[in-house]
Amino acid sequence: MKIGRIDKGIGVFELDDGSTIPMGEMHVVISTDSYTVHPLFFPGGDIGKLAAVGSINDVVVMGAKPVAMLDAIVVEEGFPMKSLETIMNSMLRVLTEEGVALLGGDVKVMPRGGVDGVVITTTCIGVTDKVITDSGLVPGDSIVISGTIAEHGATIMALQAGLEVEGELKSDCEPLTKVIEIAKSIGEIHAAKDITRGGLASSLNELAEKSNVTILVDEDKIPISENVRVYCEMLGIDPLVLASEGRALIGIPSSRAEELVRELRKAGYRQATIIGRVVDRSRYNVLLETVAGGRRILEKPLGEIVPRIC
Repeated sequence: MKIGRIDKGIGVFELDDGSTIPMGEMHVVISTDSYTVHPLFFPGGDIGKLAAVGSINDVVVMGAKPVAMLDAIVVEEGFPMKSLETIMNSMLRVLTEEGVALLGGDVKVMPRGGVDGVVITTTCIGVTDKVITDSGLVPGDSIVISGTIAEHGATIMALQAGLEVEGELKSDCEPLTKVIEIAKSIGEIHAAKDITRGGLASSLNELAEKSNVTILVDEDKIPISENVRVYCEMLGIDPLVLASEGRALIGIPSSRAEELVRELRKAGYRQATIIGRVVDRSRYNVLLETVAGGRRILEKPLGEIVPRIC
């Protein structure tokens, strides 16, 4: 055993979505995260749903079936009990639908003003016979995205700016279990990642850097809803740097990419599409083929674009 990992498992230094513990031919996959979204309730979910979905997705994109969860909740003194019950019911609803057992947890109360409402930490545990990493891309792979981007980030950003969220703008917070199951059934997933902090720009750069490859992305193929475009233009934010909480990037051989998109769309992921391809292994880069016909480097965003987002 080495510091940071167990045997040949994936540990803290790999900076993947989770860590793994080899158990013979199987692997235990574990991910833990804290959630501090503001506001606590938003169109499409609340902090309870977000906390359950977020840790489940970190385990799922590493190829594992989530089986159990632990939680730790810090709540401010005086926080309405009815609101706390709503948050917990949202979390339990996700776990029930996903077949994930809540094994235990902890609750602490902080003095009024010591914490802003509620902070939730979740730890999800899954099992798999084959781990998917975010560092296995090779030239010839296609990059498939499971749906429209930035809906969670745009929703939270608009609410924090005091804008009235109307129409169909709502968080994309949802489990990715079915998406990865479909991809695994087709086979040869070389890399996968859920799109959270830093949005598509950050996720693509992490995939490229860890695999030491160049990814060429077609800007015109990136699925962005009209509502997200409108709010991002109003607020002057690039949707490529805003978080999603229910979208996956999947690196798969180009020979299988069209089949993956077809099966995802049949399963209800109507905006699933191929947005790019891996073209080189001499250095890491993400290049964006723009709508205007040129190319530019898509850089990883600096800092926290939207604070208290997840």
